Amino acid sequence: MSPWLPALLALACGHVFSNAVRTLPAVAADVLARDLLITPQELAVITGAFPAAFALAMIPVGVALDRFGVKPVALILLGIAALGVVLAAVAPSAPAMLLAQCVLGVGCSGMLMAPMTFAARAMDAPRFALWSGLVQAIGNSGMLLTASPLAWLVETSGWRAGFWACLVLAAAGLLAVTLLVPRDRPAPSGRSMLGDAREVLRIMGDRRLRGLFALAFVSFGAVLGVRGLWGGPWLMEERGLDRLLAGHLLLGCTVALVLGPAIAGWAVARSGATRALLVGGHLAAAALILALFLRGPVWVDALLLAGFGLAIAFQVLCFSLLRGLVRPEEAGRALSAQNMFFFGGAAVLQWLSGLAAWWGGPGAALATFAAALVLGCALFLRWQRP
Repeated sequence: MSPWLPALLALACGHVFSNAVRTLPAVAADVLARDLLITPQELAVITGAFPAAFALAMIPVGVALDRFGVKPVALILLGIAALGVVLAAVAPSAPAMLLAQCVLGVGCSGMLMAPMTFAARAMDAPRFALWSGLVQAIGNSGMLLTASPLAWLVETSGWRAGFWACLVLAAAGLLAVTLLVPRDRPAPSGRSMLGDAREVLRIMGDRRLRGLFALAFVSFGAVLGVRGLWGGPWLMEERGLDRLLAGHLLLGCTVALVLGPAIAGWAVARSGATRALLVGGHLAAAALILALFLRGPVWVDALLLAGFGLAIAFQVLCFSLLRGLVRPEEAGRALSAQNMFFFGGAAVLQWLSGLAAWWGGPGAALATFAAALVLGCALFLRWQRP
């Protein structure tokens, strides 16, 4: 067994927590909105604070990963995330939940970057493509908990119990990182912290990467929108399913999201067709969202949601493409720049979807993400040179 594998798996525990806590509203949106005395559209704005705070934390987190190492940064962020989930569990009002979502966004901002940065420093580009897919797959398993299991927990014990369950995941991540991740000592960059922050901004404006960043801007927003918020309301309000059956359908989508990154890593390792697989996955995801509007039998909806999860999971190839374009010593800052687009875009699309839902219900919100995916692919093909 490779010496870095236990550490990589321990760091991935934080990503499991992050995926669970940010997709919990998909099976609890109605009761959350009822108890906090807000509309589902206002809930979309509140939960949109999570990716917004996540994106704003990217620059300091990326700088910290490159200056201080993965382990101390991961431990601090897991502690912040644990505080955020406690605030969410006890939130008595909409402003309190907004604060909790901001704290959670900051705490979760390094949950994927930490294992990705560790992997980028520990292995070459071909192995990174495969292992980044594995890390993403392990992390996406956190969404398994917010399908049928947490749908049952919310139904029987309320949405607050769902957040308390996520606290257990945060505690497990803290323990695993403490015991299994070695203290790494990055080489000095020769720059000040402000200089490192400017370097992140420079990478964000790099013309070589603008097509990749345009696709990243819409990519994660689609996952968070379909699986994390509007998938549940669509199934319950528009399709008339009860919470547990909706949770079962979302579970199928989540299983595909878990398997998809590993399949993507294997496919690119075999074919080398990173661009084609990346664009094809996103366009297929857009088509599958729109196919939901055909309103076929429930089993067709289940297949469409699973297909969406499998297709959009090819977004993990964004990391492989980025890894081949930057030096290992700037991996943390480059991942920070890309994640600002991932989560900044998710925040923007979350707010846009809330407006669309106010106008046309959950279906209009879902259509927002399909349109965004098509636009992102067009910009990628126009701007990103092979």
